[in-house]
Amino acid sequence: MHVQEWLEQVPAVSIYALVGVVIGLESLGIPLPGEIVLVSAALLSSQHGDIDPVILGACATAGAIIGDSIGYAIGRKGGRPLLAWLERKFPKHFSAANVASCERSFQKWGMWAVFFGRFVALLRIFAGPLAGVLRMPYWKFLIANVLGGIVWAGGTTAVIYYIGVVAEDWLKRFSYLGLAIAVLIGAGSMLFVKRRAKKAAAEAEAATPVAAEPQPVGVGD
Repeated sequence: MHVQEWLEQVPAVSIYALVGVVIGLESLGIPLPGEIVLVSAALLSSQHGDIDPVILGACATAGAIIGDSIGYAIGRKGGRPLLAWLERKFPKHFSAANVASCERSFQKWGMWAVFFGRFVALLRIFAGPLAGVLRMPYWKFLIANVLGGIVWAGGTTAVIYYIGVVAEDWLKRFSYLGLAIAVLIGAGSMLFVKRRAKKAAAEAEAATPVAAEPQPVGVGD
């Protein structure tokens, strides 16, 4: 069953809790489809008046901030042995190459890697635990975590909600043929972008020299 179809059968309070918990666990470091759940719930709220987008956005934001904070605490306590354990449990997400890539982002951007990491699937999972492992000062992490959580979770909810409202009004004015054409164009565009992104990622990986085992990096005082 599609995520949105399943959400339609769940009470509003359960949807708020589900979105907050899934995003919180994803931010904590567990690979879950937090963004998919949030987008589906926000789109659903645009079609059903009993789901308040403000409450939905607040729950998503709270889950993101709390989850990242717990991930930070776990990463700070577990250190690099934690990353090794995560690699064994989730080799696809926490491989040595992925860890090294995210670590380079932290080296370059510091606290901004936490903020902008909200908008990148891989960094969204890594940000909290990795910031703790690298012992980023908590006040820096907290500022970036709170701002990133508000902008990403709240902003995504608002944007998808209004897109859903506008799309519903737009679809009422066009035939099913127009809808089919729009869907085909959208699907084609998405496949093109995915293919380009995959090609760019492959080229970047091929151009990256094999590095030695990562050493502890100070993120800043």
